[in-house]
Amino acid sequence: MSSPISNVRPAPDQLIADLADYALNVPITSGEALDTARWCLADTLACGIMALAYPACTKLLGPVVPGTTIRLGSRVPGTRYELDPVQGAFNLGTIVRWLDFNDTWLAAEWGHPSDNLGAILATADWLSRNQAAGIPVAAFHSTLTPRAPTLTVHDVLVAMVKAHEIQGILALDNSFNRVGLDHVLLVRVASTAVTAVMLGGTRDQVINAITHAWIDGSALRTYRHAPNTGSRKSWAAGDATSRAVRLALIALTSEMGYPSALTAKTWGFQDVSFKGNAVKLARPLGSYVMEQILFKISFPAEFHAQTAVECAVRLHPLVRDRLDQIGRIELTTHESAIRIIDKTGPLHNPADRDHCLQYMTAIGLIFGGLTADHYEDRIAADPRIDPLRAKMTVTEDPQYSRDYLDADKRSIANAVQVFFKDGTRTDKVAVEYPIGHRRRRHEGIPILQGKARAAFASHYGGDKAAQLMELFADRAKLGAMPVHDFVGAFVK
Repeated sequence: MSSPISNVRPAPDQLIADLADYALNVPITSGEALDTARWCLADTLACGIMALAYPACTKLLGPVVPGTTIRLGSRVPGTRYELDPVQGAFNLGTIVRWLDFNDTWLAAEWGHPSDNLGAILATADWLSRNQAAGIPVAAFHSTLTPRAPTLTVHDVLVAMVKAHEIQGILALDNSFNRVGLDHVLLVRVASTAVTAVMLGGTRDQVINAITHAWIDGSALRTYRHAPNTGSRKSWAAGDATSRAVRLALIALTSEMGYPSALTAKTWGFQDVSFKGNAVKLARPLGSYVMEQILFKISFPAEFHAQTAVECAVRLHPLVRDRLDQIGRIELTTHESAIRIIDKTGPLHNPADRDHCLQYMTAIGLIFGGLTADHYEDRIAADPRIDPLRAKMTVTEDPQYSRDYLDADKRSIANAVQVFFKDGTRTDKVAVEYPIGHRRRRHEGIPILQGKARAAFASHYGGDKAAQLMELFADRAKLGAMPVHDFVGAFVK
């Protein structure tokens, strides 16, 4: 005879409690993490500003009801929109992710932790604008704890470090992609936690908000893989961040949570969506992820291909005048790249192309570079690209795969070698660490600054771009800046 079902609500799952306690109580003291967060903020906003040049992106922006404006709402950098924080998070999260050019985290699960800025900055701007106008945060919900009168960019940087950490540490050992779930699940969980804290939630409210984020389940990865690859992958993070803000606001009305959202027998996330596997934290939560984060500096390419494109660009001078003489091209890579971006056959749209290892490598060999424009139909119609793709073979180097998962290396290695029909060949060019890697940080930050400066100049003009870059020159000065003044500098 089966046991009766207990009506006693359990204590919160330990992992959920750990996430809440970290978001609420752990100070961020790492100078390296906060300094990296400063440049991550500049880079993430630059990616968003660049996306505003693409109508496929901008058609999704603005309020749900056209023409509506929220007084003292969340502003969208580079635009004139003023929105409620939920829709503000969608807008900002969408532009940040659109070009696949913001930062990356690679582990058992991968993702883009700066996606969380959609929730963080939209919420912070909304709160900061109202605080500056003398409207306390408690006015939005009577249950909220009153907070300091001025929300600063330092608060944003701390929230970024914590969101990066939650998403990244959950990704280390938990492979959601292997069960068909999309990594934006972790964006929603991380953004919900830090947003609930930013709003002034109590421990119970933050825990409840996080349980709602897990109960939502996850989007399928359908839109990231052939034959269904499509542009939803460019707004999926915006969707996740907006949902996070909504869930945080719901929980902060003292709406109840679901304490065993992960572990409940039959009905919890682990049994329903994770094939019975336990979701676990691979290491204590601190500032590891922000310190180790990978910046996409040189190329707007899916990160597993970054070093392959760098190899191709190095080979470009040797092959550009001999493309018709190429017999075969050998690509050597790691297991995750093969599973995600090894793609043959027709490519139907930009979203298809920027997740194809062979396409991105071919562009590097032909043009000596890779920009977002290279994914558009006009370039994709170049008759040299597909024949070059057809000559490529992709094989795994087991050592590359091991080093990819090694916590002390975290390499993303690729190698490219070109063989000509006359029997000659190029050297095998291998790159283990992309320029955005922590091991190349000294080399990479100046290039990241150039990337941001160029993005701002293209949208605002050179003088304004110089003013915006000056905001990031001194971390202490930037950190002391009220959030509403900082975002105001980016309003078009």
